[in-house]
Amino acid sequence: MEMHRNIATLPVRRFATGSAEDTQDLVAVEEPLQISVDGRDLAIAMRTPGHDRDLAVGFLFTEGLLQRPEQIEAIAQDGKGGIHITLAAGSRLDPERFARNFYLTSSCGVCGKASIDALRRLGCPDTARDRPRIEAALISSLPDRLRTAQPVFDRTGGLHAAGLFDAASGELLLLREDVGRHNALDKVVGAAFLGKLLPLDRSILCLSGRISFELVQKALMAGIPIVAAVGAPSSLAVETARRFGMTLAGFVRGTRFNVYSGASRVQGLVHAASAASLAEPGLPGQ
Repeated sequence: MEMHRNIATLPVRRFATGSAEDTQDLVAVEEPLQISVDGRDLAIAMRTPGHDRDLAVGFLFTEGLLQRPEQIEAIAQDGKGGIHITLAAGSRLDPERFARNFYLTSSCGVCGKASIDALRRLGCPDTARDRPRIEAALISSLPDRLRTAQPVFDRTGGLHAAGLFDAASGELLLLREDVGRHNALDKVVGAAFLGKLLPLDRSILCLSGRISFELVQKALMAGIPIVAAVGAPSSLAVETARRFGMTLAGFVRGTRFNVYSGASRVQGLVHAASAASLAEPGLPGQ
């Protein structure tokens, strides 16, 4: 196997129209990243290499362990799959949060109410429910614009993407790719955190896949008011978006999409029989 950072070349046997040939294929790399703070191991992320600083910092911020870039004195990567964060003098992580089990995933079995209440304890802010206002056509355009900006996906077909767009101009501000949907978003949030761009309250987040509670949580921690995705949201993702005033759009395909929360932010709509959604309750193939 030959590997170039985030893409690996592997031998495969390709079958097509009744014949087979031995050839090479490109696949996305997945490797562990050990994240440590002040010499203490905190987490291991299975990720696609690249933008590891952003990933580590974004993870710590969206978990409520960091609040300001000034808390970080140094970030070092050892070249052996480890990234080490040194906190500034006088800064420290909350020991209880540091030691807690990071349960904010779809597989933990924690009830929805407990999960949403935990976001408030983390300091997750409500979004401003009357802004920003955006055109429906902007939401429709985001998946194609996200897709054309994915360099590794073009070669491997195997990565998720998270793209941050300006709500006023539609300009792509940040894009990150990863084998993990949550990693891609942590990389975007981490880059914004280190660039002192938070809160991202004038931005739209576009996701290449489905929307889980964890992704809504991370977007809310960064102050993102609008999330649009190619795939479907989970019930807890919708409940959380409604609780915090986020606009949540799913199944964004062509000119059609469903808005599950915060439809008042979206302008340029013609209301048909159902005022609850912008498209039929289910798209073909759902």
